[in-house]
Amino acid sequence: MAELTYPEVGRTRHGALPGGYHHLRHRYPLPAGSFDTAAEAVLSWRLHRAAGVRMRTTAARATEGVLVTAGLGVGPARIWGPCQVIWSEESPAHAGFGYGSLTGHPERGEEAFVVGREDDGAVWFEVRAFSLPARWFTRAGGPAVRAVQHTYAWWLGRTLRRICLSR
Repeated sequence: MAELTYPEVGRTRHGALPGGYHHLRHRYPLPAGSFDTAAEAVLSWRLHRAAGVRMRTTAARATEGVLVTAGLGVGPARIWGPCQVIWSEESPAHAGFGYGSLTGHPERGEEAFVVGREDDGAVWFEVRAFSLPARWFTRAGGPAVRAVQHTYAWWLGRTLRRICLSR
């Protein structure tokens, strides 16, 4: 594994997020019967690309150890965030992955993208993350940066819903 910029590796997978960070949890309902489509979109990077994120990846699917550099923004204002997938899951009830920040990322911490299916057939998508600013511009942005993170999580949920409805 590459060198991650935080010690609490894997904490987006299960349980409580670690203290001392800003936390994000956003759950978005998806159409009934859309689990397989949603899972494939998340694990194949399709979700992020459909949401307008530039994704440079070392593999076609999110699996442990894959290096990812996500680019948000436009042209010279695009901000790149290098990460490494630290866990991934593909089961009948859950599919998704978590990646952690590498040196050069504007934040330090971890973010996960998970699709779930309940016993009653309900399908949902959740983004969960913990992070702190790692660069001058994310420190200077303060609460505005956190608002962008929450809006981004909401946008991913909305994009995934659109993908599921178009199948």
